[in-house]
Amino acid sequence: MDVTQWIIFFLVIQVLHGLATWKLYKKANRQAWEAFVPVYNAVILMKIINRPWWWTILLFLPIVNLILFPVVWVEIARSYGKNSALDTFLAIFTFGFYSFYLNYVATDVTHKKDRDLQPRTELGDWVSSILFAIVAATIVHTYIIQPFVIPSSSLEKTLLVGDFLLVSKLHYGPRAPQTTVAVPMIHDAIPGTTTPSYFKFPQLPKFRLPAFQNIKRNDIVVFNWPVDTLVEINKPYGAVRHKPIDKKTNYVKRCVGLPGDNLSIKDGYVYIDGVKNELPDRAKLQFFNLVETNTPLNQEFIDQYKLTEWGQVKSISTARWNDDKVQNLVRAKGYQFEVIKQDSVKTILLGSAENEFMKIMGMSIESNAVYANMTDDLASAMRTDPYVKEITKQLSSSTTENIFPNTPGYTWNRDNFGPIYIPEAGKTVALTIENLPLYKRAITVYEGNTLKVNGNQISINGDVVDSYTFKQDYYWMMGDNRHNSQDARMWGFVPFDHVVGKPVFVWMSWDTNGKGINKIRWERLFTTVGGEGKLTSYFIPFLVLLGLIFGYNKFKKRKNA
Repeated sequence: MDVTQWIIFFLVIQVLHGLATWKLYKKANRQAWEAFVPVYNAVILMKIINRPWWWTILLFLPIVNLILFPVVWVEIARSYGKNSALDTFLAIFTFGFYSFYLNYVATDVTHKKDRDLQPRTELGDWVSSILFAIVAATIVHTYIIQPFVIPSSSLEKTLLVGDFLLVSKLHYGPRAPQTTVAVPMIHDAIPGTTTPSYFKFPQLPKFRLPAFQNIKRNDIVVFNWPVDTLVEINKPYGAVRHKPIDKKTNYVKRCVGLPGDNLSIKDGYVYIDGVKNELPDRAKLQFFNLVETNTPLNQEFIDQYKLTEWGQVKSISTARWNDDKVQNLVRAKGYQFEVIKQDSVKTILLGSAENEFMKIMGMSIESNAVYANMTDDLASAMRTDPYVKEITKQLSSSTTENIFPNTPGYTWNRDNFGPIYIPEAGKTVALTIENLPLYKRAITVYEGNTLKVNGNQISINGDVVDSYTFKQDYYWMMGDNRHNSQDARMWGFVPFDHVVGKPVFVWMSWDTNGKGINKIRWERLFTTVGGEGKLTSYFIPFLVLLGLIFGYNKFKKRKNA
């Protein structure tokens, strides 16, 4: 629904409310016309039902109002003496239309000005407490701060799988939900199912409250994955469905490119306008390396260097690997191998295959090598180990990777990419057939235009054009784990309307590979996400503060006893 449609819808609701309650307003010694005036009628209604005026604000907050509307419908009935379970049922399950009955049909309706607001039963008190706890939590979750857990290793060593974050909505400006009907605090699907936790319609127009700050270069940002249409995020080739922006999967990456930047990637490092991007000292870039040792590898070596992402590699004689019959057999079996090192004698491969096939091929596990993800600092330290023979960073030279914009003519890969201009709101970009693939999705999907190409002629919304002025800012989001990150190199720009918030705090960190009490990464508890210098845990100060508060309250109770 666009803005005009929402205004019409809002006015229709106001008319219905007036028609359903104007006599009730009069019975409460108010004027009939007050039931028809938008917003003002809600303020007066709060007085009639003896509830605080600020409930009016809650009635206009998406998702929160879904909880509050039924409460108000019940409160209207009770304010006129309708307290039975049947009255409550009718007020809720007629979606408030029970008020028409009270307004026009019921003859025993009298306004109870000083009615008791306390629930009459223990169950009623419990339900009331739960409802308003949900309201408060939904407001905090939607507009202030949201919990988030790191699900993948794209920022590994900087943020770890199993880190539980608090994400601030205030930094970049809280978004009002576009999806108006949804289960509170449930993002995409109802837990344990693939059933959506929301209705697609109606949708509110995009709206964002003022921000405390703009997104800065190298900020870690949570955003909605722009290309998400997956029913199940862990099934990349499974069923798909259209999702509203605010219901797309939440991703977390580092913003390395800002609106207006000219960005390129050289050997895995980001350059902005030709200058290498300097990351904060807490950022830990990782790349896959082939580590070759003088003697067979063992688990002690893996543990010594704390390698978390590594795999065995295979070797085969180069002459055999280059044999056309061998290549045909590999293709026929559907196996995919990547050559990561080759000389005249031996070829080292990455990939998996059945043992029987490996025997037929004359392929074996390379006992003196491992394919491992690590920082440059760790690779440098490892090179001084006499146990290590050679370390080779595995930079891509491919021209056929699944890389944005996935169009013939662009031979970029994960490690060498661009240059590419990142669109800025209000700035105009010249359009050509050659650069159109870079901006087509932004122009059509993110900014809602129709685009057609006829030969060398580009038309937007039916008009032939040679340029386009962007309506919003775009960002380039990448993982620090450069060789194991699903990021902008695969799907392009992130529009600002997809930005969720800024991670500010790690309150818990859980290591599934740990044992016993060490499953908790104690050194990461209550640590900040941003900042410079060594990571510092504020867990002990938190416990001390908690103890002081508890002790003070206990002392105060004893003193007052």
